[in-house]
Amino acid sequence: MTERELIGLAVQLGFANAVVMDTRDLQFVPSFRPLCEENLCGKFGVNYACPPACGTAEEMRERVLRWKRALVMQTLWDIEDPMDEAQTKPAKSAHNKMTRQLIDRASRPGLMVGAGGCGLCSPCAMAEGIPCRFPDKAYSCMSAYCIFVQEMAASCGMEYDCGPGLVAFFSMFCFDPDGEDRDAAGR
Repeated sequence: MTERELIGLAVQLGFANAVVMDTRDLQFVPSFRPLCEENLCGKFGVNYACPPACGTAEEMRERVLRWKRALVMQTLWDIEDPMDEAQTKPAKSAHNKMTRQLIDRASRPGLMVGAGGCGLCSPCAMAEGIPCRFPDKAYSCMSAYCIFVQEMAASCGMEYDCGPGLVAFFSMFCFDPDGEDRDAAGR
């Protein structure tokens, strides 16, 4: 599937915006990692795809940069209070589900970066002390990767702060240009 076809598929699936960018143009800010440690989402230390289990900020950066291109996807949601998890959690879940649908339909190797921590299992297998049930589909969020989302959105021509009552969520599908495909581990 070409980059143009990926963008078309994203729009068809319901994303408000989709743009392809070079991963080298992403800004990574390791000082964002303590935000994960605040555990506002409740997944710190209890989810394989979240810190500290997912890896260091540098390891996460390297994981993204193994891929040359990224399809950045945005959804927009009517949410009065963006700090109210009862409102944001279902929106993030729907956003991530659409991202997974796109990746499954794209049928090409790549890396998913979600709008929130992995929610494939509830609870995460980590809580049961067993290995991840879906290691090839598990995904970490933008925060775990320390991606400067506001800057990424601006470079893609997307609104980050949409004003009162409207919240934007972002995800990425990192991949290589046609002819450079490799497996999801980056080989």
